[in-house]
Amino acid sequence: MKLVRSLQLVLIAVSALGGASSGLAQSQAYPGKIIRLIVGFPPGGATDITARLVGQKMSASLGQTVLIDNRPGANSNIGTEAAARAAPDGYTLLMCTIACTINHSLYRNLPFDLLKDLAPVTQTTSVQSILAIHPSLPVRSVKELIALAKAKPGSLNFASSGTGGSPHLAGEMFKQMAGVEMVHVPYKGTAPELNDLLAGNVTIAFETTPALLPHVKEGRLIALAVNSTKRTPLQPNVPTMAEAGVPGFEMVSWNGLLVPARTPNEIVMRLYREAAQALQAPDVREKLSGLGADPVGSTPEQFAAFIQTETKKWARVIREGNVKAE
Repeated sequence: MKLVRSLQLVLIAVSALGGASSGLAQSQAYPGKIIRLIVGFPPGGATDITARLVGQKMSASLGQTVLIDNRPGANSNIGTEAAARAAPDGYTLLMCTIACTINHSLYRNLPFDLLKDLAPVTQTTSVQSILAIHPSLPVRSVKELIALAKAKPGSLNFASSGTGGSPHLAGEMFKQMAGVEMVHVPYKGTAPELNDLLAGNVTIAFETTPALLPHVKEGRLIALAVNSTKRTPLQPNVPTMAEAGVPGFEMVSWNGLLVPARTPNEIVMRLYREAAQALQAPDVREKLSGLGADPVGSTPEQFAAFIQTETKKWARVIREGNVKAE
């Protein structure tokens, strides 16, 4: 009996060792086929361009094609669901944006859970935004804007590219933190939003720096503040929102790579290293700069903490502003 028991223990140990060796061999052999990078937006936008820049570099260093798979619709929820349902084997990635953390609270009964069904790899970029006004508005600082809004509650309007988007929620957050009432005017996209803002039909917008800055430089709009914790070198004289009188206010657009939950850690770390290396390439940095984006390349742990913070922040803004999805 003792001999049989000893043989059983040996067989169990050998089996366990074989399983570990198999898993190690699998991670060492990775990648053995095409990697799919899902983008929840149409081709040609900033998120798609970022995915293609990073994916192309990763293809070269991994020795395997990184194929961009555009799955637009439902404010990126279609693409996110496809990634969440994919096998956790490292062959499906998602280029997530700030919309992912907003959608977590904006939409009810989503068929996936961002925080449980997907795992962070790295934040790829960060894009600053600014608070800009039409010159017809009789203010030239954030403090004057707040004073005017308090003096005439509900008389000022702010534009956005759509209900529930980051420009809309930035305006809602400003209302909550500054203690003012303003009317939200949603548009179907950034282009019609900017057309009416430049015409003076709406007078306030919280938009990305690339969208607004050319018009600020031409004098067609006035930048009152940068919506982040640091000034932009593109307009160094424009104060941050904290410097302008609303401490703690921050709205930065971003994107980053996620994989299905339970993807082996060895593969996650491999993808992180490859993506971070891609973001340091001079040609990638130059092209991202042209999009108004700063490369990040944070670790999976840092990106996980960032996603948690963003999710909680936008959940609070959505709840207090009673924001509903269109």
